[in-house]
Amino acid sequence: MKNFITKMTQSELEDFCLSIGESKYRANQIKNWIYFKNAASFDEMTDLSKKFREKVCDFLEISSYKIKQKQISMDGTIKYLLEFQDGSLVETVLMRFDNRENLTACVSSQVGCQMGCKFCATAKRGFIRNLESYEIIEQVLAIQQDLHLKVTNIVFMGQGEPLQNLDNVLKSIEIFNNEFQIGKRRITVSTCGIVDGINKLADLNFQPTVAISLHAACDQKRSSIMPVNKKYPLNVLFESLKNFINKTKNRITIEYTLIGGFNVSLNDAKDLALLLDGLKCNVNLIIYNPISEDKYKKPSKIDVQKFKYILEQSGKKVTIRLERGGDIDAACGQLSGKYYNKN
Repeated sequence: MKNFITKMTQSELEDFCLSIGESKYRANQIKNWIYFKNAASFDEMTDLSKKFREKVCDFLEISSYKIKQKQISMDGTIKYLLEFQDGSLVETVLMRFDNRENLTACVSSQVGCQMGCKFCATAKRGFIRNLESYEIIEQVLAIQQDLHLKVTNIVFMGQGEPLQNLDNVLKSIEIFNNEFQIGKRRITVSTCGIVDGINKLADLNFQPTVAISLHAACDQKRSSIMPVNKKYPLNVLFESLKNFINKTKNRITIEYTLIGGFNVSLNDAKDLALLLDGLKCNVNLIIYNPISEDKYKKPSKIDVQKFKYILEQSGKKVTIRLERGGDIDAACGQLSGKYYNKN
């Protein structure tokens, strides 16, 4: 059975090259073609001899994924449903923004999710398994090989809770940094608030951006939509955030999904401003994208603007995330959920 290069470490690939009578330097050439030049086949590796490529083909394949489905939005957003060897399906999204050269890949860290957030389509599937580090990097590889474009930014905001698969997430970040040549400050890891994981990142002096999915500014309201808050209430979570900021000297991002009729009132905005007072952070407001059979709804434009104004008056830098992929299954878990429901 052939091995996949994406599963191999640098030393394993070097040892393979030596085992077939080639210099271990060939390992660097192969990886450069795959991760930086987006080669999807050995035939594309034109500075390697045909004889060498034929030898490699006898033992190795480049990657393990298959593109099961692909959706393209009118705004340029592309959503991929990828299938791995065991039949597991995950989603990854390429996001483009007007007048920006950046191409952002939103990647998944797990198949399904066990956090149970009430407004999330992925939560309805439950947890299946963690993704291996090579399966995380293959999501970005799939985009680059399909489009022949270079991903510049990565956000761990797809399916799953990254801090519950921390070892594989950290391994994949090192590969994104070293092989794909994506700077760590261009990588964001989003968590619903796993305090033990945040404390570990602080001890590691973690340099990528950490984003916290907050979505409510009081324990009662947050616990009603995010079960994690019962284990890690806001006072415990914010103690870990302050510890992280003190140790890394980095600013964090607070993500707040605005859900119509639930968390968008003026009092909600004032409570959030008070909660964030003194915290070194930016705020990213997210417009809720309704999913089928869901009681939650999209907020009105005027509620969004009022909410933003109150936060800005408190001195915080506030952005409203541009809505992308509204005409496709853009919300996390929608596409894979539809596929599983069909089959």
